Amino acid sequence: NYSNSYSLEQNYPNPFNPATSIRFNLPYAGNVKLGIYNILGEKIITLVNEYKVPGVYTIIFDANGLNSGMYIYKMETNGFIQSHKMTLIK
Repeated sequence: NYSNSYSLEQNYPNPFNPATSIRFNLPYAGNVKLGIYNILGEKIITLVNEYKVPGVYTIIFDANGLNSGMYIYKMETNGFIQSHKMTLIK
């Protein structure tokens, strides 16, 4: 269900262990950055940092090796920035 607006959806499942999916929609092509941050705002992992064409994307994030707790994922592209919180429970 592609649309003409940017969106970053809430991850599913949430809480998760050890993997979760993150969906986002791109109405226009551009360089996309999608990163995972700890609650202090420090980047832990870069999931996406590349040019993408318009469409709907699903990224699987495997948190093996990370501690339980709250994390933030943030997407940046063409001036659009959105973030959500997610909870890892082991």
